[in-house]
Amino acid sequence: MSGAFCPSCGVAVVPGYVRCPKCHKPLPQTRPARDVGGTAVESTSRAPLVAILAGALVVGLFIAYFAFRSTKSEPKKAVAAPMQQPAPTQAPPVPQPVAQTEARPVAPARPDPNAAAGDLERALRKQRLWSTVTVQGARVDVRSGSCSDPAMAPALDASIESFKAAGLTQLRCLEQSGRVVSTRDL
Repeated sequence: MSGAFCPSCGVAVVPGYVRCPKCHKPLPQTRPARDVGGTAVESTSRAPLVAILAGALVVGLFIAYFAFRSTKSEPKKAVAAPMQQPAPTQAPPVPQPVAQTEARPVAPARPDPNAAAGDLERALRKQRLWSTVTVQGARVDVRSGSCSDPAMAPALDASIESFKAAGLTQLRCLEQSGRVVSTRDL
């Protein structure tokens, strides 16, 4: 083991100390000797650089292909043979006059009951009366924990006309458990 000595007092000093452990004088700094042996050898291969350049070239060609290719494809025009019409063998039939019938008034289309139910559900949600409104046949069921809330009755009354117009006959308010709180005939 090679060691260093303090130039002032001559004490052996382990390499790497900045000051002498005995006299505390600064020690001269020397570069450590480079180890010549070992398995760590600098690589002179340029393989990673070549691989990176080849990859960049492939990516560049890929981008150039899609950037410069024509996106417009003209459809090929098909040449159609002219259709020959068969020669008429008899005269076309003469249209007969249609007898006029009385015009019946068309009944106006009924509004969608599911749309009316959705409108009621949104109106109740705005008032924070969280409810689910469903149409069951000719009946509307409002399932809510707020059926006994004082604001529920006016909200239900406001929707009665739209339910009547949709052809529904009954409006029920049910608790979440399924107990019927109120029933109204429309």
